[in-house]
Amino acid sequence: MDRTVIAYVIYLAVSIGLTVWVARTLSQNGRVFLADVLKGDEKLADAVNHLLVVGFYLVNLGFVGLYLSGDDAIEDTRGVFEAVSTKLGVVLLVLGAMHLGNVYVLNRIRRRGVMEREQLPPVAPQGWTAPQAGA
Repeated sequence: MDRTVIAYVIYLAVSIGLTVWVARTLSQNGRVFLADVLKGDEKLADAVNHLLVVGFYLVNLGFVGLYLSGDDAIEDTRGVFEAVSTKLGVVLLVLGAMHLGNVYVLNRIRRRGVMEREQLPPVAPQGWTAPQAGA
């Protein structure tokens, strides 16, 4: 078997495995955060969580597929390690950037919800006071 094909197989196996592991970890641990962001609506939190996971898979697996091809033929074992490590490093950076982007957006949504809750008066107004003349 050609060394380039071996590098492709290793790259695909590790990249897909990492993508699935990261997506499952984010899904399990992000559910609680989403429930807080969405004010305790569990069904909505589960639906949003599922949509985020699907989007995560589509973007990351699409990138892994696009980044598969290489320009040079790999001629020795050292070349296999170099090609696979370079490709995996880029995939890991993309996974990390996607994770940070998701956390940033969800944190902004959460902050907005907290600010809206703080703007409501704790007690309903009981009346009003007329302005004083000459004051």
